[in-house]
Amino acid sequence: MEGAPDFTLKDADGQGFTMSEHIGENGLLIAFICNHCLYVQAIGDRLAADTKLLMSEGFGVLAVMSNDYKSVPADSPAKTEEFAEFYGFEFPCLIDEDQTVGKTHGAVCTSDFFGLNNKGELQYRGCLDDSGFNDSTGRTLELLNTRRLIAKTDSGPKDQVPNMRCSIN
Repeated sequence: MEGAPDFTLKDADGQGFTMSEHIGENGLLIAFICNHCLYVQAIGDRLAADTKLLMSEGFGVLAVMSNDYKSVPADSPAKTEEFAEFYGFEFPCLIDEDQTVGKTHGAVCTSDFFGLNNKGELQYRGCLDDSGFNDSTGRTLELLNTRRLIAKTDSGPKDQVPNMRCSIN
């Protein structure tokens, strides 16, 4: 399996983060998200909780905001920082100002989750869980389960649930 293209992006404070330097012992999750997407808002608390658990299990996590924030001011770097603080995200939220990273990785919607093994190879692309906007009680932990499978076997599941939500603008 081919490695995911490496990148370096800055957060709202201008601090740079390089993808390859954030791959944890069990791999890396790259979450393409944006602030104005109602779906991302609906999963914000679950995303914070699930990624906190993943990070405690040796996974790196990076979020990338690839929307054109000049066209969608709600996705500006300052608003992205506020959004991350509101939901308690403990991972860097990076600004893909020219949308290069989103396009290079093939991200088409928010949220779009990419799971890499510890070699930086893409093994999963899919959703957080099966709840969407609905009550999350009894949800299937799609992202957690697939990340743990990748850590154990170095490969993603054969059947992957695509996530089609808000288009990246």
